[in-house]
Amino acid sequence: MKNGVWLALFSSLVFSVMNVLVKEVSGTIPPAEIAFFRGLIGTILILVLMRSRQISFSRTGIPMLALRGVLGGLYMLAYFFTLSRIPLTDASILAQMSPVFVIVLSVIFLKEKISRRTLSILPFIFLGAVLLIKPHEYTSYSIYALVGILGAIFSAAAGISIRYLSRIHPSYEIVFYFVATSALVALPFMWQQFVIPDLIQSAYLLAIGVVSLLGQVFLTRAFTHESAIVVQVVSYFGLVLNGLFGFIFWQEIPDMLTVIGGVIIVAGCIALSSRGGSAKAQ
Repeated sequence: MKNGVWLALFSSLVFSVMNVLVKEVSGTIPPAEIAFFRGLIGTILILVLMRSRQISFSRTGIPMLALRGVLGGLYMLAYFFTLSRIPLTDASILAQMSPVFVIVLSVIFLKEKISRRTLSILPFIFLGAVLLIKPHEYTSYSIYALVGILGAIFSAAAGISIRYLSRIHPSYEIVFYFVATSALVALPFMWQQFVIPDLIQSAYLLAIGVVSLLGQVFLTRAFTHESAIVVQVVSYFGLVLNGLFGFIFWQEIPDMLTVIGGVIIVAGCIALSSRGGSAKAQ
């Protein structure tokens, strides 16, 4: 098996472990506080990595770097909140919708043209999202799922900004602004409900920060060894792991609508990842 595939598999495993840690500790620590400590710990670690590799900070392009950080911070807030409220599998499936919104935002902001094949695939993916949201039930679950979709939109917007920033900034600097700004973004949301973590909760928060950064490193290296299409497809292995962990730790069994909606979304996103389904630049 190619190194890039192995690295993509490792990143899926690591991020799935992070999801488990977040969901477990979210029972006692508010999601915004988890996002804050995740960003704070990540900031310290990435600074150490940048210093060891003698990577200096840029003096230009700071507003765009900060914007990427804000978008990433809002994504983490929405995703952690969703993880704390709905089953692990459902939350991770909704997060995987970000490629759809990358295409939509690319058309709006980058003036890219959508192929006919993409236009034929998008309605099916949104149908899958509707099956997960379950609007016909009129429960609070629908609101939580909508927050998950909002998180996917923020993730897509952050991805669009990375596409621009990666042309002129090193990846470690982009990651630094993400983790540092995400910690600042979380501050206002955690101020009114801050919980002083005990020893066990602190261990969870530390593990989340370390594991999430490891996932970023594995994923970045996967993209340097393998094509983006292969990495995207392999990353869906994480959905299987999330479903398995959800069943093992919380006895979560997805209903039929979730299974059908998840299959439609994953199949559609894999199709979009192929060259024929991607957006074409004008």
